[in-house]
Amino acid sequence: MRLPLDASPPVLLAPMAGITDLPFRSLVSGFGAGLVVSEMIASGELLTDRPGTREKAELGLGERATSVQIAGREAAPMAEAARMLAGQGARIIDINMGCPAKKVTQGASGSALMRTPDHALRLIEAVVAAVDVPVTLKTRLGWDDGMLNAAEIATRAEAAGVQMITIHGRTRCQFYKGRADWAAIRPVVEAVRIPVIANGDIVDTATARMALAQSGAAGVMIGRGVQGQPWLLAQVAHALHGTPAPQVPAGEALVQLVAEHHAAMLDFYGPDLGLRVARKHLGWYMERAGTPAADRRAVMTARDAGAVRDLLGPALLPAQERAA
Repeated sequence: MRLPLDASPPVLLAPMAGITDLPFRSLVSGFGAGLVVSEMIASGELLTDRPGTREKAELGLGERATSVQIAGREAAPMAEAARMLAGQGARIIDINMGCPAKKVTQGASGSALMRTPDHALRLIEAVVAAVDVPVTLKTRLGWDDGMLNAAEIATRAEAAGVQMITIHGRTRCQFYKGRADWAAIRPVVEAVRIPVIANGDIVDTATARMALAQSGAAGVMIGRGVQGQPWLLAQVAHALHGTPAPQVPAGEALVQLVAEHHAAMLDFYGPDLGLRVARKHLGWYMERAGTPAADRRAVMTARDAGAVRDLLGPALLPAQERAA
């Protein structure tokens, strides 16, 4: 089963607000990912040029397979936003029907669209008709346990021209509680001919294998598991294919990678905003590296980029290397 464009290997980066910006997507792509997806972009905010929205839509010339995810509740603005983004070079347009956040669902978008499948279909049809690039869909199992309609929506979306669908293995009302039910994705796989991607609680090769086996999906999408380890998608993809994986950065190589990521964020956002936005990424890197709490605090409270650069080496190097 062929994925849209060249989204191979079938290990995809999930859209994550405040995380999958251009610097992070570029870093993940550099290691090797089948597809990287932008942060969710509200169609109305894009069309009204709300500050900060265009940065979310920044594509980057080096990304061979970039999907831009849009959200909204009305067909016309969604179609116009899709047309604008495709004109700017988006390779794929992804429709968000999976975000569980209250501020999104209270506006009748995101996973709230699963409660109104007829309206959702009109929105999907409008986006597909508006662009010449592939349109994909990301959704959940349903709104709640009484409305598990992912298979119905997937079938209708396929008929409307959607070329791939990603299913998070929880309902909207579960948010991120409990465990993702990968087996519950299988009825969607069996209902359509387009590729179905499994999402939710996939954090390493072992969980990727289990998700694929239980769901029958064509691929996996990894979200929170990639935080602090942008090489994870490449590691999982190579493991699934039985090919040698790129080496996980460690020691000085890790320090250099984190420094380059930090510099890219400063360039993208500017020195002040970049310093603040980068902190969460630095925190994840240090957490995975086992950085002592005092060193983490020093990095996270540093007030300028130079101080951060000076502190990264001592913070990220193993204790024996720091003492050498």
